[in-house]
Amino acid sequence: MAANMAETAAEEIEETLHAEKASMLKQPKAVWATALAAVFAFMGIGLVDPILPAIAVNLQASPSQVSLLFTSYFLITAVAMLISGFVSSRIGGKKTLMIGLSLIVVFASLSGMSGNVATLVGFRAGWGLGNALFVATALAVMVGVASGGAATAVILYEAALGLGLSLGPLLGAVLGGWQWRAPFFGTATLMAAAFIALLVLLPKTPAPAKKTRLRDPLVALGHAGLRTTSASALFYNYGFFTILAFTPFILHMNAYGIGGVFFGWGVAVALFSVFVAPVLQRRFGVTRTLAATLLGLMLVLIGLGIAAGNSIPAVVVLVIVAGALLGINNTLYTELAMGVSDSPRPVASAGYNFVRWMGGALAPFAATKIAEHMGVQLPFYAAALALLISVGIVLGGRKYLSAHAPHGV
Repeated sequence: MAANMAETAAEEIEETLHAEKASMLKQPKAVWATALAAVFAFMGIGLVDPILPAIAVNLQASPSQVSLLFTSYFLITAVAMLISGFVSSRIGGKKTLMIGLSLIVVFASLSGMSGNVATLVGFRAGWGLGNALFVATALAVMVGVASGGAATAVILYEAALGLGLSLGPLLGAVLGGWQWRAPFFGTATLMAAAFIALLVLLPKTPAPAKKTRLRDPLVALGHAGLRTTSASALFYNYGFFTILAFTPFILHMNAYGIGGVFFGWGVAVALFSVFVAPVLQRRFGVTRTLAATLLGLMLVLIGLGIAAGNSIPAVVVLVIVAGALLGINNTLYTELAMGVSDSPRPVASAGYNFVRWMGGALAPFAATKIAEHMGVQLPFYAAALALLISVGIVLGGRKYLSAHAPHGV
């Protein structure tokens, strides 16, 4: 009897997994078009990785000056998250996506024409504005039109993130190995294609009946669960972007080598965010899995600090291992941010992203400055400390997360 019950339970689980996979693949064209555009948008994050040393040489800039390409991008992205809901709730999701894509096309093109690093940093800030309008709205649009509910939309969104993060360095390497300006024009071309695809395939999305106020994302952060999630993600993203923005300077490789390393890193992000994170989440719960993977990433950062300047092969291996952990964490954080509070998803997402992208804005410049004054190992140790703080926030706020955490705690 017990054996039959166990067999029946196993069959039910298998049928459920098959149903989830089928549901995920059977999506309207609008979902796939939005996901593809998201891939192109996320490619812009890692696009400059392989060409950072080339930009420094060609524009006669220091690593910390070049790191401002990330800082300006993410700082504007973070602040613009606060207005994304205000805009989309008045003109609709499709128009907001179109405006965001248009801004990316314009500023990516202008970035490729820059004659000095200050101008390039400024154009990357404009690029960040377009990215904020697109990224903040894309997830809400996908949740609205995807079959399978919010969980399916989050997985597809994270798959787009991982794929974009892996293909961005690859595109940057292929084009940047030829000419350092080429990746910017390549991105502009891809985003123009995404603009056309969404224009044709995405149906008109009416503005919500209730308009979002400018202060709503900040008010949403008053919820203890969302505030805990966002604060932890702030320190997590410091570690994330220390790896992404600082490591290229210590690899001592050309654009093709750096692009290959971060392509492997991005593939690990994509695979673990889509296939591994949901399994761990169902088995152990969100907060336990999140705390464990954050601790694992902290150990990887300590390992990177030890290997920096001593063993390039060890750095390469650890970067790819970090990608696997980052992929799991990205999915868990996104699901928590979307479901841990009672705020509408676009509002909660805007407040969460405002806080977490501040970590992405701070890390590149801080890491390169620390390295310039204290050596190449210290940035990784500082990032490991940030991860320890992130774990402490998760564990300290566990009761707030468990109250509304999806799929258990």
